Amino acid sequence: MDMGIAGKWALVCAASKGLGKACAAALVGEGVNVVITARGEAALQAAAAELRALNPAVQVLAVAGDITTPAGRAAALAACPQVDILVNNAGGPPPGDFRDWDREAWIKALDANMLTPIELIKATVDAMAERGYGRIVNITSGAVKAPIDVLGLSNGARSGLTGFVAGLARQSRLASRNVTLNNLLPGPFDTDRLKVTLAGAAAKSGQTVESVAEARKQQLPARRFGNAEEFGAYCAFLCSAHAGFVTGQNLLMDGGGYPGTF
Repeated sequence: MDMGIAGKWALVCAASKGLGKACAAALVGEGVNVVITARGEAALQAAAAELRALNPAVQVLAVAGDITTPAGRAAALAACPQVDILVNNAGGPPPGDFRDWDREAWIKALDANMLTPIELIKATVDAMAERGYGRIVNITSGAVKAPIDVLGLSNGARSGLTGFVAGLARQSRLASRNVTLNNLLPGPFDTDRLKVTLAGAAAKSGQTVESVAEARKQQLPARRFGNAEEFGAYCAFLCSAHAGFVTGQNLLMDGGGYPGTF
């Protein structure tokens, strides 16, 4: 299927590895020029080299910086001639007990997982509407649908973004101008973050990482973890010309782990 987005420009955040990198790779494969961001210069440049090798016909620009800061956002936006596609992504805050989190911890979580995406949306969405094309995909978490008790910071911040997007996506001045906003909610994907989580669970329980991982897989109807490439492919479809009638949705990818109907 031709996604109809060749030649467009995308800004993909936290794209040096994991789900962000997979989304950038899928877009590059569809002929989209990308600006990728992340804090680590070396890993970001390595990712950019891999992306360029996937499709030499497109431009891949790498801008190292902290996207949660005004300077980081300004640098990323300045590098992108125009933002037709925005993929918001940021690592989740650490797990813990809410009794141990002070105001600074909450503000840091909100900055990364709610306020930064909103600032990037604000900087790009009106120009998308003027051009008559825009796709915004926010990578959030399956915890938005089924909160995880030790991830209270993530539950709160990402749920705030979800509520904001639900209202904005339904503004007719955006939806009628072919601008969509959707959230992709990953469950357990085989990424570095999952490996860290499994290692922590193993250390706490005294089991091996392998046994903890296998037990987690058995809780999923799919009996496996997701892979980043399939996540990227779904993201690319949401960014495509064929997804213009999909907006304001929370799209869960969790191998059937969420047990509810709605």
